[in-house]
Amino acid sequence: MEQLLHYVWKHRLLPARPLATTDGRPIEVIDPGLHNRNSGPDFFNAKVKIGQTLWVGNVEIHDKSSDWFLHGHDHDAAYDNVVLHVAGIIDCDVTNTLGHFIPQMQIDVPQQVIDNYEELLRTDQYPPCYRIIPQLAPITIHAWMAALQTERLEQKTEAIAERARRLDGSWEDAYFMTLARNYGFGINGDSFEEWAAHIPLSAVGHHRDDQFQVEAIFMGQAGLLTPESIPQRYRDEAVADPYFQRLSKEYTYLAHKFSLQPMDHHRWRFLRLRPQNFPYIRLSQLACLYHERKTSLSQLTDCKTVAELQNMMGTHVSDYWKTHYTFGQESESNTKHLSPFSINLLLINTCIPMLFAYGRHTAKEEYCDRAFDLLEQLRAESNHIIRMWSECGLKVKTAGDSQALIQLKKEYCDRKDCLRCRIGYEYLRRPKDKTQQPHEQINSKS
Repeated sequence: MEQLLHYVWKHRLLPARPLATTDGRPIEVIDPGLHNRNSGPDFFNAKVKIGQTLWVGNVEIHDKSSDWFLHGHDHDAAYDNVVLHVAGIIDCDVTNTLGHFIPQMQIDVPQQVIDNYEELLRTDQYPPCYRIIPQLAPITIHAWMAALQTERLEQKTEAIAERARRLDGSWEDAYFMTLARNYGFGINGDSFEEWAAHIPLSAVGHHRDDQFQVEAIFMGQAGLLTPESIPQRYRDEAVADPYFQRLSKEYTYLAHKFSLQPMDHHRWRFLRLRPQNFPYIRLSQLACLYHERKTSLSQLTDCKTVAELQNMMGTHVSDYWKTHYTFGQESESNTKHLSPFSINLLLINTCIPMLFAYGRHTAKEEYCDRAFDLLEQLRAESNHIIRMWSECGLKVKTAGDSQALIQLKKEYCDRKDCLRCRIGYEYLRRPKDKTQQPHEQINSKS
């Protein structure tokens, strides 16, 4: 219930009756303040007129006023600047560390807000707010989508910046690791990031002009050039394969030269993967991309159009892998270029976030602006999340739209965090007689 009290205060969904302190002084809420999600009072810099005096300070909210003492606020100087204590139940007076009594106000969560919130929590249809989406004003949807898109880019920025910190501040290495992670296309993402941490780019750079040597280091550091890494039923054929033997021999030499230690091959997943997604194929594609000098940060920042980015991410496999998906097992010849679909995913999840993150890091707004422009030029992703929102009535045209809706699903819907969602806000504030009951809507669709 305390969350709902926060919500009511923040959005000023207060009772229509005059507000007053427990000792009868009238209250006017001029500004509810800035919601604080960290330690300290719940709202900073609120403006509240109590009687004839305008107070500027903090506001603390609890289910019951006695929670003030339960949480130890009477012994915490951080709460001495609280100018108003708000509670659903007033069961005692409260004081700060100076012994001063703090004005209190009791508020009730409006019944319609409680009812609408409970509907959101118990509705089986997904997302639970589906009924209100067709009724929302386009400006409301547009503003929320824009905010979600920025939020998702900032979230990815933090992940990239954290990689750069782990890599001794090297944004070049952070870009390579981000690219590698997304070459896992979900299933092997963690494994590819771990693999990238085993690739000493400064050493590999000495052999960049030799694609075979690059592939040997990439495969070897993945732990995939040992007999133990091959399933037992294919092991004899694989180990006898001349290309496997050549790569193994070359990797042994390079590993000794650069003191390399491979990762555990058990980290790779092959089960239920389509053959074109096998780590062997993805590593060969990455080796070609690296050999062709398409993995540098400077080249990324030089790209100004979607076409330039797509051309930069375009890659293939070495000759051996055109006729193989695993060692020792020949298959029909296929160049195994990255598909346009896969390239667009790499643009959405690697190139554009990296451009935005690097723009933030270097304070170059043109990179950040370009990231947003590129998202608006790319076609929207196609997956179950996007189809779900489309069925609810949301128009999804660009990658910016699809990224916003993925953020909405993962960070709000999955967490049942409707109180922070603008669609949830519109749902909660609607009068009951303007909404159809959930069971009626579900029955009408069945």
